[in-house]
Amino acid sequence: MQVRRDIRLADLTTLAVGGPAERLVEVTDAAELVAAVREADEARRPLLVLGGGSNVVAPDEGWPGDVVAVRTRGIERSGAVLTVQAGEDWDGLVAHTVANGLAGIEALSGIPGSTGATPVQNVGAYGQEVAQTITAVRVYDRAEKSERTLSPEECGFAYRDSRLKRDPSRFVVLDVTFALEESADSSPVGYAELARRLGVELGGTAPLAAVREAVIELRRGKSMVLDPADPNSRSAGSFFTNPVVPAERAVDGCPSWPTGDGLVKLSAAWLVEHAGFGRGTRQGNVGTSSRHSLALTTEPGATAAELLAFADRVTASVQEQFGVTLVREPTAVRP
Repeated sequence: MQVRRDIRLADLTTLAVGGPAERLVEVTDAAELVAAVREADEARRPLLVLGGGSNVVAPDEGWPGDVVAVRTRGIERSGAVLTVQAGEDWDGLVAHTVANGLAGIEALSGIPGSTGATPVQNVGAYGQEVAQTITAVRVYDRAEKSERTLSPEECGFAYRDSRLKRDPSRFVVLDVTFALEESADSSPVGYAELARRLGVELGGTAPLAAVREAVIELRRGKSMVLDPADPNSRSAGSFFTNPVVPAERAVDGCPSWPTGDGLVKLSAAWLVEHAGFGRGTRQGNVGTSSRHSLALTTEPGATAAELLAFADRVTASVQEQFGVTLVREPTAVRP
């Protein structure tokens, strides 16, 4: 366990905003992670747990307590079941599954961040989400002061949501177990844009490596793959989730997809663009990506306050023009 006092949160997050951390504690195994959390709780120091920092808007004033950076590593395999330490790089894990003939998360290639963050957000893209393959999440329960294993039902997965996200101060993810399928081909492709890129019918399959390559190409074309040479990738990916509304409240002209129970999912990107915030809209040091209106990006010198104010303007404009409420995808951390 290493403790440092010379780090800014901007250095630990993909949006590159945020002030100094009072104490940065880097942990390399689950026991160290639990010990660091317990120590902070017992000393009543404010605690912020960070993985890859790809889904966080960190506060400009910094963090007046402990920032625990999860650097735990390890992948255990039993047949097609993988138990993965929280600090494992997510895209590295996806690459590992593709290389080893395990299907189920290949369409989630190129997503930045750590494995432990994926059940919190119920990460999803291109027709897959982690809730489809997660069978268990081992956590440290700060309320009960003990380790426990949550079933998928206990995780309460929903669209880009979970019980872990709804109660962020309680659970710290230690490892995640995925049940995959031993196959050289992908799971059925459930996203039209990806199916077209692969040249297969919706619901068809393709070689795992081809799916991974196609997804990364699609994401890179939208600057959704981290690249120091691409300023548009200085983001948290999609900043807003696609709104789910009753079918009768669908917006004329806005792409939508039925989700069951009389509900439809609207394109947040379309709403943002048609509310006056098209690609490349800038205000100060923040704005929409020039490649994708759903990604908000920062420039050197940007602040969290500036970014959140811009996001609020986008939200207010969409609400005023279309009567639809956008929900932020990244978490805005408060000391």
